[in-house]
Amino acid sequence: MTQIFRRYICTLVLVLCALVTMAQDNDMILNRQYADMKRIHFGFSVGVNFQDLKITNNGYITEDGEQWWADVPNHSPGFCVNVLADWRLGTHFNLRVSPGIYFGNKVVQFRNSLADPEETEDLHIRQSQNIKSTYLVVPLDLKISSLRWHNLRPYGSVGVMPMWNLGKMHSEQYRLNRTDVMLTVGLGCDIYLPFFKLCPEVKFCFGLLNLLQKNRPDLQDNPEMMRFTQSVDRLASNMVVLTFNFE
Repeated sequence: MTQIFRRYICTLVLVLCALVTMAQDNDMILNRQYADMKRIHFGFSVGVNFQDLKITNNGYITEDGEQWWADVPNHSPGFCVNVLADWRLGTHFNLRVSPGIYFGNKVVQFRNSLADPEETEDLHIRQSQNIKSTYLVVPLDLKISSLRWHNLRPYGSVGVMPMWNLGKMHSEQYRLNRTDVMLTVGLGCDIYLPFFKLCPEVKFCFGLLNLLQKNRPDLQDNPEMMRFTQSVDRLASNMVVLTFNFE
């Protein structure tokens, strides 16, 4: 867990503590008593996302004796915004769809493990690639809620999230497929305030598809770049999303 990610987790915990305290101060007053009885309701959410890549290196050695290994050592926060539609299935179950846009990036670090100690040219020792992304996402979740306790109601969720990368493709070390599907697991809490319901949520997303484009005709005349694609068998996307839903 990176230092930046820890900082955001701590911030979220402090905000949640403040909101829970606010809700508990009004325990004698049940806010929005009939909010959960609506068959369909709408809302929106804003938040941050931390994108990652699960990289399967294969140990490929080039003709000139280089062996490149890749990973994503740090995670930068991105921004996300969604609209929300919620369909009540029963006392404890809701079906939710929340299309939106996720902005973010992943910085991949490449290291030549067989570099000559006397090598002075940095391009033969280490390189990096900043993969920027603008995802159109359509998360579909089953929300499983506990019984309401005063002005609080914890819940969990499971779902799938199809996503499409709207960003431009460049002839760099890696080129990723535009389409992905992620399995999602989330935890959150409904906090009933006087005029709306606030739902902080953390969601863990696991990519199901191999995003790496192995066929790179754009690099046929550039073996110096093609070696990075040859050194990897699979790239899968992972993501942690922290959101605040307003319903």
